[in-house]
Amino acid sequence: MPILTLENAHACVTEALVRCGTGPAAAESTARALVGAEADGLAGHGLSRVPAYAAQVRAGKVVGRAEVAVETPRPGLLAVDAAHGFAYPALDAAVAHLPAMARAQGIAAAGIRRSHHCGAAGRPVEALAEQGLVALLFANTPAAMAPWGGARAVFGTNPIAFAAPVPGRAPIVIDLSLSKVARGAIVTARRRGETLPEGWALDAEGRPTTDPDAALAGTMVPLGEAKGTALALMVEILAAGLVGARFAGEASSFLDAAGDPPGTGQLLIALDAGAFSAEAGSRFALLAESIEAQDGARLPGSRRLALRARARTEGLTVSEALLAEIAAA
Repeated sequence: MPILTLENAHACVTEALVRCGTGPAAAESTARALVGAEADGLAGHGLSRVPAYAAQVRAGKVVGRAEVAVETPRPGLLAVDAAHGFAYPALDAAVAHLPAMARAQGIAAAGIRRSHHCGAAGRPVEALAEQGLVALLFANTPAAMAPWGGARAVFGTNPIAFAAPVPGRAPIVIDLSLSKVARGAIVTARRRGETLPEGWALDAEGRPTTDPDAALAGTMVPLGEAKGTALALMVEILAAGLVGARFAGEASSFLDAAGDPPGTGQLLIALDAGAFSAEAGSRFALLAESIEAQDGARLPGSRRLALRARARTEGLTVSEALLAEIAAA
């Protein structure tokens, strides 16, 4: 299979998005996120998204030339309107504004509305942690999970991400979907012609399935059973109800060009890591070391960092079929 350098992959994605009607700055932002996710081994949030993204811009489901608007309704708060464009430029705007606000006040938050798929949720919080902030991201997504005991999808897979700075090393980053696996993993399996492991998804009748098509027509199994759907409810309130975005059940799919824009939301919270204690960073490092000192234990994200480093030197392996789809987008 072909191997692309990160620079070549970025150019390929940017050109495809501009060709379909995306503004150059938004295309650059989106390409950075997709190539970065691919490099981190998160294929469901990587280059496989390009054909669907391009189709959505052409159909007007994503506004390719949307202008992100940022307001400050209260001290310490940002209201970010993604204007039905891609989420990445809106997330970039939040990451650009939050550090100064959090350092001045100890804490700051950005609510993003009229947004879209936020991709690998760990990336924005990692960017904030690299600037000395503890960060949280909540994102709602189109309906994919039923409430515990129910059969109709009401919640999205609703990722939660967290990052904390650690002196002298990469931040600790936690990025998880509230379904047992991210919906993007189902899409990737379908693309590859693979069956799913048991326990990932249910079909439209609520029966366990290993068929990706049946899974995408049905619902995802929540992480931690009832606890997962309780957390998904929390994310709907924080990332949609609070910020003025659509709930999962009101949003159209991220996966196709049918319907109106999804209009989902994200809430990004940043805290100055030294606001309470000047020793916080060293305490974070101590905890990390106590985990890594145990045989077989590792910090979340260590595999991601290893894959990222390898991608920088060895590039990305991309199938001929996917490259052809991107070229035709």
